[in-house]
Amino acid sequence: MTPIIETTELTKSYDGFFAVSDLNLHIPQGVVYGFLGPNGAGKSTTMKMLLGLTRPTSGSFTIDGMQYPKERLPILKKVASLIEAPAFYGNLTGEENLEIIRRILDLPRSAVSEALEITGLSPYKGRTVKKYSLGMKQRLGLAQALIGKPPILLLDEPTNGLDPAGIHEIRELIRSLPQRYACTVLVCSHLLAEVERMAGWVGILNHGRLLFEGTLEQLREDAAAQGYPTDNLEDTFLALINQDNQRGGR
Repeated sequence: MTPIIETTELTKSYDGFFAVSDLNLHIPQGVVYGFLGPNGAGKSTTMKMLLGLTRPTSGSFTIDGMQYPKERLPILKKVASLIEAPAFYGNLTGEENLEIIRRILDLPRSAVSEALEITGLSPYKGRTVKKYSLGMKQRLGLAQALIGKPPILLLDEPTNGLDPAGIHEIRELIRSLPQRYACTVLVCSHLLAEVERMAGWVGILNHGRLLFEGTLEQLREDAAAQGYPTDNLEDTFLALINQDNQRGGR
């Protein structure tokens, strides 16, 4: 499969500490890609580099064939994101917040109602955001990201604050995006059971380095060959991380 996101020796360091080290990702077009790792592994730093929010120390990346930083603005038009806590105008309604985004992006009026519908916020579109629950705010952040039907979507903990029913709904929505919108989704989550249900590909980071990249089936095959558990993604993930830590991480 042709990579729509590809990094080459991508590195980010801070005063000698390597948050991301020589990272080579190959994210195929039209998949849900689970980007996994323990806290501090470098996942958020990588996503921020892909969004142009922080500059790489060295290395490079391309998105849809476009090279950063030479083609930074065209890249940003292809990518939408939900990173950390989404920001809203609390005194405006959910619908009004999305209307601002719609006007900035010069989208048709129907884009707002479509984004509200697919994230389950239509019944609450007239409520001010300051009265939204944490889970509803997370849905609104996802609606902001989806409003332009972007070809590439970067999501950091998209189910944060949701109850089990909400997690299920968002998981099914993310799973459907490649077919519904021809969208490639890069999703970070600590809920490995959910990632296993929604992603076809995974990349596993530890101490800023890539330990594995490929399909879930390839991960199971590699894990079995090394004698690691393969019953579920969480057990396989923990075995890989623990073995890498025992080897000294770097």
